[in-house]
Amino acid sequence: MSVTTERAALDELCINTIRTLSMDAVQKANSGHPGTPMALAPVAYLLYTRIMRHSPEHPDWPARDRFVLSAGHASMLLYSILHLTGYGVSLDDIKNFRQLGSPAAGHPEYGHAPGIETTTGPLGQGISTAVGLALGERMLSARFDEELVGHFTYVIASDGDIEEGIASEASSVGGHLGLGRLIAFYDDNHISIEGDTALALSEDVGKRYEAYGWHVQNLGEDITLDAMEAAVRAAQDVTDQPSLIILRTHIAPGSPNKQDTHEAHGSPLGEEEIRLTKQAYNWPSEEPFFIPDEALAHFREAVDRGREQRDKWEQEFEASPHRAELERILARRLPDGWDSDVPKKGPDAGMIATRKASNEVIQWAAGKVPELVGGSADLAPSTLTLINGGGSVEAGSFSGRNLHFGIREHGMGAIVNGLTLQGFRAYGATFLIFNDYMKAAVRLAALMGIPSIFVYTHDSIGLGEDGPTHQPIEQLAQMRATPNLDVVRPAGFNETALAWRHALNQTDRPTALALSRQGLPVWDPAGVPADAIERGAYVLRDSDGEPELILIGTGSEVHQAHEAGKLLDAEGIKVRLVSMPCMDRFAEQDQEYRDSVLPPACRARVAVEAASPMGWHRWVGDLGDVVAMEGFGASAPAKALYEHFGFTGQAIADRARTVLERTRA
Repeated sequence: MSVTTERAALDELCINTIRTLSMDAVQKANSGHPGTPMALAPVAYLLYTRIMRHSPEHPDWPARDRFVLSAGHASMLLYSILHLTGYGVSLDDIKNFRQLGSPAAGHPEYGHAPGIETTTGPLGQGISTAVGLALGERMLSARFDEELVGHFTYVIASDGDIEEGIASEASSVGGHLGLGRLIAFYDDNHISIEGDTALALSEDVGKRYEAYGWHVQNLGEDITLDAMEAAVRAAQDVTDQPSLIILRTHIAPGSPNKQDTHEAHGSPLGEEEIRLTKQAYNWPSEEPFFIPDEALAHFREAVDRGREQRDKWEQEFEASPHRAELERILARRLPDGWDSDVPKKGPDAGMIATRKASNEVIQWAAGKVPELVGGSADLAPSTLTLINGGGSVEAGSFSGRNLHFGIREHGMGAIVNGLTLQGFRAYGATFLIFNDYMKAAVRLAALMGIPSIFVYTHDSIGLGEDGPTHQPIEQLAQMRATPNLDVVRPAGFNETALAWRHALNQTDRPTALALSRQGLPVWDPAGVPADAIERGAYVLRDSDGEPELILIGTGSEVHQAHEAGKLLDAEGIKVRLVSMPCMDRFAEQDQEYRDSVLPPACRARVAVEAASPMGWHRWVGDLGDVVAMEGFGASAPAKALYEHFGFTGQAIADRARTVLERTRA
């Protein structure tokens, strides 16, 4: 047997090892997607053994190539290749695929195992986050020696990824910026859950991506290793365009009865079909999870190869003047003492919208935290989120700090997540109502536990004349219902400054800032404690003696509650005013602190927020009241809207009196 023939035989054995592991794991779990991992096994094998620069012993090596399985349902493809090449996914983990406690979850989950670069469950998120990873690589390379941080980002995307709107948004950004180190494989297997993709997809995807500015190669059914490797090498040579390599694959290849069927997409093949498929592969054993020694030895060559690559890089890294700064950024450590002089203002500053306060604080933070970057969905003049003098990120010029996402909120959210995964402290900004368009990306940031920052302005009916289509009512409740997401709605300049400090100090959760369009009074900074956001709520203005009534508010409505409190004070009612900028954090405090702010003995409580009342009843109790929005708002000046919907001092005081009567009865 010639060397070429021997190599081809070994290649086939290794590819079929990925396929059989995938079949067996899905069958044992009685759940999952076997067909796509089987079809894409040659791609994963090619990338991890011939193409990618990676080190299984050092999975967080900064200069490693990134691999994103955007077709997250094909997760056994990733778990198989990670196990075989020596990452921290054991064979027992694979045998417990989709079981409680196994890192081999139904879809790849960031942080569950080394080598999983991002969570890829909802279709479209993976390729979109990969655009952020690729953009982050270009931006890091513009700031540091490219030898230290330069790498390629490889993606496998399915028909479902390509169909999702978020992928279109992010891919358009990637093409516009010319992200030449982003290389995606499009698995054109013609199969979706309902049947052939022709049921719903008839466009020429290649031409669409060419229109986005991508370099496109369509290999058709010529998906031999040599053909795919040649395509990747050609893509690597294109430095000013991302690349799409289209592959016409066949789902569940080799399966006598289920190849090219939608049944092979989302269901186990069945024990008999697996037996027949292994026979078709001339597989040497019917034992489940069997791995031939020669195949494993070949896969594990990646360990030594990666160690050599990483050791060479380490020598350059140790000699680099950028080492300390790069280590700090990649560890998500902020500069020492960066927040020692948080901006403050007093009441003499006049009326300041919290979006305007945020703009001032951003300039301060940008001067302290060089990795702070961000942008807006074409709303920077309204969200006020530009970093002054920071320069714009544009095609061929990646040293700037201001990003321009265009009107692509969902793509923006995923790209921000990718930038955050690269070590940047990244934010994306839009109006709060358009959180509707980016919810899935925000949710994934919370699920991954990464400190992305989402800046939302025009946070209430106070935005005025744009009317109910733009007035956010349910968004705050929706975001507060999301685990591991801090939703901060500051009541003035000083809370806004502390909110930014809080967001930047996070390492394991994202933050959403909800900021006002309209001007708000500035509280005396002496009354706003330094831990106002971390604690979630605090007593802003207290009564003389034990309170008879507690008024609770967030954002602009704290000021309406304050006006109500003054009216009730004049009647001799002892009123405590509580500002609750972050309900999520307040809920995490110990009972002693919560009771110190909301003493159980005081059952007369009224919460005020020009949004959905959902979530507030926990804090006001069964005898309290919530002054909130029960409808969608209207088009009118802000003052008229607040009067119409009952957000005035007098209207709130009237509601409070009713509560007092009820609690005294």
